[in-house]
Amino acid sequence: MIMHRVLVTGGAGFIGSHLVDRLIQTDEIDEVTVVDCLTYAGDRRNLAAALDSPKLRFVEGDIRDAGLVGELMPGHSAVVHLAAESHVDRSLCDVGNSVSTNTMGTQTLLDAAMRSGVRKFVHVSTDEVYGPMATGAAREDAPLRPTVPYAASKAASDLMALSYFASFGVPVCVTRSSNNYGPRQHPEKLIPLFLRRLLTGEPVTVHGHGQHLRNWLHVEDHCRAIELVLRRGVPGQIYNIGGGTDLTTLELTGRLLRIVGAGWDSVTTVPDRTANDIRYCMDWSKIAGLGFQPLRDLASGLAETVHWYRGNVDRWPGTQAEGAELTAVGA
Repeated sequence: MIMHRVLVTGGAGFIGSHLVDRLIQTDEIDEVTVVDCLTYAGDRRNLAAALDSPKLRFVEGDIRDAGLVGELMPGHSAVVHLAAESHVDRSLCDVGNSVSTNTMGTQTLLDAAMRSGVRKFVHVSTDEVYGPMATGAAREDAPLRPTVPYAASKAASDLMALSYFASFGVPVCVTRSSNNYGPRQHPEKLIPLFLRRLLTGEPVTVHGHGQHLRNWLHVEDHCRAIELVLRRGVPGQIYNIGGGTDLTTLELTGRLLRIVGAGWDSVTTVPDRTANDIRYCMDWSKIAGLGFQPLRDLASGLAETVHWYRGNVDRWPGTQAEGAELTAVGA
């Protein structure tokens, strides 16, 4: 698919900004439009390198604003939809905001894409829509069994996106990724949260027995996969994006302790959160068939991530949400 103008929602966020960095280096892309509400998780500084490019157009705005979205959409060849309320604990504190942004915001974008005749709409989702997997790995046709409001709102948005393909022919692809890590991630998520605390001599807290299993994928690998789906994905199809490293929370904590030179006396445990899924696992052979293979190994990826957080202490905001301590496992 030839792309001239691409609209990226949530492009000032963690994954979105890495994707924007990648897209503006693509010769065939003339313009990347970023629309971002700049909530706590969005930051123009994430786009520091991209803002110097004449290809980048930045618009501060809300994807639920039908008027704004309707004005922005025409003329774009493709959409990559990353904007979302993505943290589990925040969804428990404010269910309505997650549903409104993740589900209704997606529907607003789909309406505009349908009217404008975009040639590809990539809707970025999460492995959490499959719910816990005691054994085996979820294929793209597995039932959706979300257990928390965040995952339920994303499952609803996935189904909404696919319904626009079936009902109106909007060329939608859905991607579902495992846990991402890397520079620029907001310190409410597990790895940057633990790093922020360990690098300042604070203890970290682990839920339950720390046996929650997650697949950790470097953000650059995720963005390569998204671009692959943007180019070669078949409309109406879902693509699981995995291939990182499977670790329990305790295993991951041990790696972070070693990197920063801290001991296990820096770790405390707290009672497990309600509906804290013990294991996620996806089969990602479908996107491997398009030519995707992860390139970043966990050891160097974590070392790079630690280096970035050491050098960007000004990017460590507080991590309280509605008065609740954010210690969500894998969120």
